[in-house]
Amino acid sequence: MDFDQPLPREVKVIDSASLFGLEERACALNLNQRLDPAWVQANAAPDGTHYLWPALWNSLSHRPDVPRQLRCELLISLRAGDRVVSLLDVLPDDFAPLPRVTSREEGMQVSQLLDCAPSVREWLLREGSDLL
Repeated sequence: MDFDQPLPREVKVIDSASLFGLEERACALNLNQRLDPAWVQANAAPDGTHYLWPALWNSLSHRPDVPRQLRCELLISLRAGDRVVSLLDVLPDDFAPLPRVTSREEGMQVSQLLDCAPSVREWLLREGSDLL
């Protein structure tokens, strides 16, 4: 892959099954930014809509066998109706085929939500969870 390649500037929209798959893949590859797939299964809305926004390219210099990844901001819709933000490292070959948002308005709304939604950690603290 060309290391001068620009960062994709598109927001991807994913369903919960795709989110679970991406989190499991990141976990299996031991990528740096990911959530515990069990937590995602327990907390993400099963029929929710989630969003990925690429933030930067990431590589694991100590693991040359692992391809470069897109570090994405991840907006997760939770079962309780809340939304939280996390980071997720995604391989470019997994990112490219995902559907993108279909309108500028939807992209702007996602951008605003990414700016104001609490992080998973903040949400867990607010909920009084002992999972930290």
